[in-house]
Amino acid sequence: MSHDGDVAHSSHAKIVRMANQIGTFFESKEDRAEGVHGVAEHINKFWEPRMRRHFFEIFDAGGEGLKPIVIEAAPQIRRPSQHATAEQAAEAEAVASG
Repeated sequence: MSHDGDVAHSSHAKIVRMANQIGTFFESKEDRAEGVHGVAEHINKFWEPRMRRHFFEIFDAGGEGLKPIVIEAAPQIRRPSQHATAEQAAEAEAVASG
């Protein structure tokens, strides 16, 4: 596997891990719809467009590794535009690498 492939895999693994951590928190809600909404709301508020773009790459490819609550929340998560500014991309990469 190439270095670029390793980086992409690592970035995707981090996005899956972060999304699932959010999902784990909101699974504790008694009302499933409230939990699903909470996942989407958190990602919409706190994830940069590039992170959400990576999320949708994973989701659109079948969502491998994502918790069911995260997959259920996907339709409520805002899809970012296809083009992020260089500054937004750098910020998102820093967050995902952190």
